[in-house]
Amino acid sequence: MGDVLAGFQTVWEFDTDSMLIRFERGIRTPKLLQALGERRIPFEALSGVELAVGKRGTVVLRAVPRPGADPLMDAADGQLKEAYDPYRLVLPAERETLADYYAERIRESLCPDADVPAEAHLVTVPPAPLSFKAYDGKASFDGKAISFRWFWTGASSEKWKVGDQHFRIDELTGVEWRSPESRGSAGTATKEGSAKGASATGGAAKDGTARNGTGKAAPKGGGHGYLRLLRRSAEDEPLGRPDQDPAAVVFGMGYGLVHQSLPFAAAVLEAIRASSPVPCPEGAPSSNRAGAPRRDPADIAERIRHLGELHTAGLLTDDEFSAKKAELLAEL
Repeated sequence: MGDVLAGFQTVWEFDTDSMLIRFERGIRTPKLLQALGERRIPFEALSGVELAVGKRGTVVLRAVPRPGADPLMDAADGQLKEAYDPYRLVLPAERETLADYYAERIRESLCPDADVPAEAHLVTVPPAPLSFKAYDGKASFDGKAISFRWFWTGASSEKWKVGDQHFRIDELTGVEWRSPESRGSAGTATKEGSAKGASATGGAAKDGTARNGTGKAAPKGGGHGYLRLLRRSAEDEPLGRPDQDPAAVVFGMGYGLVHQSLPFAAAVLEAIRASSPVPCPEGAPSSNRAGAPRRDPADIAERIRHLGELHTAGLLTDDEFSAKKAELLAEL
């Protein structure tokens, strides 16, 4: 397509087989989107696109990811607030006709299996190393293993007794991430659904507050989130309270925020899935990973020509035109 659609805090740049979603930096842009920076979304990673009336004179264009295509959305498991959704583009209401045009163009670009869950992740996630501080410990991921180093001021006595933990990717079957902004607390979680790497629903403690071994309340200031690693060796065991599980770290609104813990969970989920790759169907490319493939020179030339037209029309500054042209030439 070669077009650019700019909304509030988000810009969609269309290519022939994908679109690049860029998030602006600023106090009004949620930290999760700032942390992501930009994401290339292949059209084969989408199941559809929606256009709806938004708030305060806006329209909302939302690309709908296929289940299994984006590890970030798989890990989030529907817990993200609308403002945090990386697939939403908010536009002024007067641009509804333009939004409808691009929605139709995206629908035309969807793959024949758009309504079928993807067999492999198609959207890339932040690369390792990654780390974040939770309430009861620090989680680190080097690409091959995850480490939990407990804090004596926050870890429960159960975690402190077993000591710091180290988990290899091949020991895991999935992750369970709970947003600290979800209602309820990090109490007892059920086993149902957890083996597939999607989040299981956490129940609430009797008094609504998870406690650690010192008797202090677990993180204050809102809900309690957690990141739990699902181990092969414990597949048949019931899941306990995350604050007592040595395979989980617990955090609240001020510890392990969404913009830190969710990309971490997604990266781990991607590594787990990559360690057990799904065989490609006969005739399909050997790799389904999203990443910008080397472009056809004719396509690059066409996109530069289109940029030139935008520049001549005054829609791009000299600096913007030069920068984008350099990016395209670098893809050759």
